Amino acid sequence: MNPSTRREFLRRCGLSAALLPLLPSLPSLRAAPSAAGKQRLILLFSPNGTVPPEFWPDEVGAEFTLKRILAPLAPFKDRTLILKGLSNKIRGDGDGHMRGMSCLLTGIELFPGNIQGGSHTPAGWASGISIDQEIKNFLQSQPQTRTRFGSLEFGVLVPDRADTWTRMCYAGPNKPLTPIDDPYQMFNKLYGRTKDRESLKSVLDEIREDLHKVSQVVSAEDRRLLEEHAAFVREFEQELAESATETGHAVPELEPGIKEENDNMPKITRLQIELIVSSFVNDFARIATLQMTNSVGQARFRWLGIEEGQHELSHHEDSKTESQDKLTRINRWYCEQLAYLAQRLAETPEPGGNGSLLDNTLLIWTNELGKGNSHTLDNIPFVLVGNGLDFKMGRSLKYPKVPHNRLLLALAHGFGHHIDRFGNPDYCGDGPLTGLV
Repeated sequence: MNPSTRREFLRRCGLSAALLPLLPSLPSLRAAPSAAGKQRLILLFSPNGTVPPEFWPDEVGAEFTLKRILAPLAPFKDRTLILKGLSNKIRGDGDGHMRGMSCLLTGIELFPGNIQGGSHTPAGWASGISIDQEIKNFLQSQPQTRTRFGSLEFGVLVPDRADTWTRMCYAGPNKPLTPIDDPYQMFNKLYGRTKDRESLKSVLDEIREDLHKVSQVVSAEDRRLLEEHAAFVREFEQELAESATETGHAVPELEPGIKEENDNMPKITRLQIELIVSSFVNDFARIATLQMTNSVGQARFRWLGIEEGQHELSHHEDSKTESQDKLTRINRWYCEQLAYLAQRLAETPEPGGNGSLLDNTLLIWTNELGKGNSHTLDNIPFVLVGNGLDFKMGRSLKYPKVPHNRLLLALAHGFGHHIDRFGNPDYCGDGPLTGLV
């Protein structure tokens, strides 16, 4: 029921227009679900490469075997798409981990900078927007797909420091986004209340005259920065105002008192997954990222009986079978989290009908490296699960070292955002990745 229809309903019933804001909360008067349905995207990240012999299927096509790492996806095999042969071809400043992490979703070079990594040249932040934010901006530009937050950036044990090893999402050039790795902080962002909302006023309105005076005496570049800051504050104020509205759905309950420490990684991951599912039920966002640790991440998987840090293990030679077994178990654990998220989405009905959340969500599990000890940016792991886009699932595909920019392009096109380049245009000449639909 659109606003004009609701007003017509009131007129016919002889009711006051003051009831108009209350009508959407009445189930029998809610709008019919859109024929096209909702589309959502979740990007999951785990670090330090994979173990290729235990990850990639030997077969190509619909008949393929899930190796040891991907075995947890067996219940979703017919809704899984495995893409081998995608390469991060972005070069320039920074080491492999840095470019692997901050160029993964941006597809473009890092700025020159002073962050030193490995034996390579130092580097700065990525010089472009990430695909999650590109799609978010596209969805937020249209009333029918606009949500309260647009996107949500979740983390699990991401270090407090900010550098190119810890950031994969970018709002634009030189604009890294910090994932929220504290579930209680994310809960407050989604469901929190602020005191004295009745007296909430725009900070910008009070200082508008001062901002205007300052903008008259600074450079054009400084004036642009002032405008960006003003837009950010305005967006934050809007989020605060909108958060006063009841969700209409059950608020999740979080187990209290879980500290952000290594051995709580499984619990923190599950809490974040529950919040992702809840945020989709409430339509807070259509885009989410879940960054599990960071590039060069040194999580210690003691719950698997593994004492060494993951990054340390990833540098061991292939001939060290014990290390390869431990890395396989670590990556399988990450896959289990992907499978759990898929299961939670599959068992959660889409509000208003149209199947489950998984029917309208595409999950992508990826990594900054193809293999840890070689630091290769070829064969970057990309595993897709779900039916959020019009991709033909239930297959294993192999490409001849195709730039991963083409997959990023295909994601944008899958949302109806028909851009002809993303990231470095040199790697977009052949258009969106073929063979997906």
